Amino acid sequence: AQASLLYLDALGAAFPRALARRGTALLHWTPGCPRAPAGWPLPSLYCTPAPAGALPSRAAALRVQLLFALRQRALRVLEAGLAAELHDALLALRTEWPQLAQELALGRLNPQPGLPEGVRDQLQALLTPDAARAAELRAECARGFEGIAMRLWPQLEVVVVRTAHGAERLYCDSLRQADCQGLPFYCPFYQAAGALLGVNLWPVEPAPRFLLCPDWAFCEFLPCPANKEPRTVLLDELWEGREYGLVVTAQPGEYRCRTGEVLRVAGFHKQCPTVEPVRRESQTLSVRGESIPEEQFCQSLCRALRMWPGARLIDYVCVESSLLGDSSGPGAPHYEVFMELQGLRDLSEGQRYKLDQCLQEDFPVYKSFRFKGSIGPLRLHLVRPGTFTRLRGALGSSLPMPRVLREEQLLRLIQGSVVS
Repeated sequence: AQASLLYLDALGAAFPRALARRGTALLHWTPGCPRAPAGWPLPSLYCTPAPAGALPSRAAALRVQLLFALRQRALRVLEAGLAAELHDALLALRTEWPQLAQELALGRLNPQPGLPEGVRDQLQALLTPDAARAAELRAECARGFEGIAMRLWPQLEVVVVRTAHGAERLYCDSLRQADCQGLPFYCPFYQAAGALLGVNLWPVEPAPRFLLCPDWAFCEFLPCPANKEPRTVLLDELWEGREYGLVVTAQPGEYRCRTGEVLRVAGFHKQCPTVEPVRRESQTLSVRGESIPEEQFCQSLCRALRMWPGARLIDYVCVESSLLGDSSGPGAPHYEVFMELQGLRDLSEGQRYKLDQCLQEDFPVYKSFRFKGSIGPLRLHLVRPGTFTRLRGALGSSLPMPRVLREEQLLRLIQGSVVS
């Protein structure tokens, strides 16, 4: 309850018209929970229908939620558990708008996979024909998709997402540049290890920072880099500007655990620290102990991308060659990177080498191992469109997508989509 009130107070102060009743579209899929993911303490102002929570697949749920959001022209807020979910819903709009317009016009759901008959009947009962809205949808989509969110919902004030850092930053940036042009993004809560830990009281600031709330969970902090004999410190022992690994005991009786999250202390609100998430330790690339964090790898990747004229990054994931086993071929351990690009069908060997070159320039330890031959050259693969949407569906989780794959099943899925 405290989290909800703090969030609503901050949202209402920054965007006074955002709290119009039923002015919010929630785009999130959690099986058995149609309204919101666990630990997402928000009020019920949503236009998402309750039966959507019974849908067996992420793709079907997001499409239904999109349809019901399109019925509400006066939406003030688009809200998603993950930025990736809003990204995928608006991606579906690009390909399925003719069918969505037909459903709006007729007030009748088209047959589609992943929509059980009983749930379909419940959703159908909530639909009414709206020829005017269908015509508006057709007209706006025919004009293209730059800024489509503001054109379809002209009263939109803000996009609210649970996570806007780490792996999700790529989706936020993509939405800001295209579909959600002109809209601010607000990330209200900080969660780790299944616990709600902090709230963002500054919605209009571009980089989210979170006020840690002392009575929501018991938090300890390991100074980075860790000493030989690491000792945790408590909230009142944190120093501004320093980085700490997060240790959480979420509820009485639960195990104390290292979350793998690294935070930077951004400052203090009164006497309580505010923090910025820095990196996820589980997403560090390391085949020889070189330890390249996901954020820094992404920066090197984006720098290489600027050397490929016409290319736009849609998504990517990395694999350490040990996961590939014999299929990685002979040679030293190395990274394999799977990317979806827009604007380029293929890359020359020289272009592919640019990423390895950028990594060497940005990480001297990696360069040293490459020079010695103890790390082999990076291998880059292009995958067909839609691969990462399917990958997120296969994850079946409300957690941000991993940037370093550790599961063979997910690796096989993405290997089957390689086109170059």
